[in-house]
Amino acid sequence: MRIHSLALMASLVGALTLSACSPAQNWRDVAFEGSALKTQLPCKPDRTSRNVPLGGMPVDLQVMGCESGSAMVAVMTTVLPAGADASAVMAAWQKATLDNARVVQPLAAGQQQAWHRPSQLPLATSVRVQAPGQRTSGEPVNMDAVWGAVAEGERVRLVHAVVYDRKIAVELSTTLFESIQP
Repeated sequence: MRIHSLALMASLVGALTLSACSPAQNWRDVAFEGSALKTQLPCKPDRTSRNVPLGGMPVDLQVMGCESGSAMVAVMTTVLPAGADASAVMAAWQKATLDNARVVQPLAAGQQQAWHRPSQLPLATSVRVQAPGQRTSGEPVNMDAVWGAVAEGERVRLVHAVVYDRKIAVELSTTLFESIQP
């Protein structure tokens, strides 16, 4: 009887584990080249880097992103030169992201809250934003995004993660944002 119960319990645990997995979400650990920054993504990411203007200065931006089901997921990072105003650059990055997603600004109460992770600098611009917007095609989309900063010696590393989807699964954005490790 005891062996039958153990076999039944093992079968149930296996079934629950399999039902919790989704082919659209195959979580994997990923790291940014030349950095200790790590995160998890729910799908195999495409990677790119490019020089972009942020807050009036050119920065080398590293980007990892992928599609998980109907969601677009991305994590981006850049290291600022010593002495750069991290809050000003992060505020410019937030404005550019919200403008690109056609999010109505200023944000309504409840659409923005502080976002702080362990080892993160306590900047007022470290926030989480949840807001409706529009894709470039005009189609409605929701975004759930975070911005933060960590010290790397004399310099500051900015981090931005975002999920875009018609209906964002809370587990998707929560897992993504909580997995970010400096």
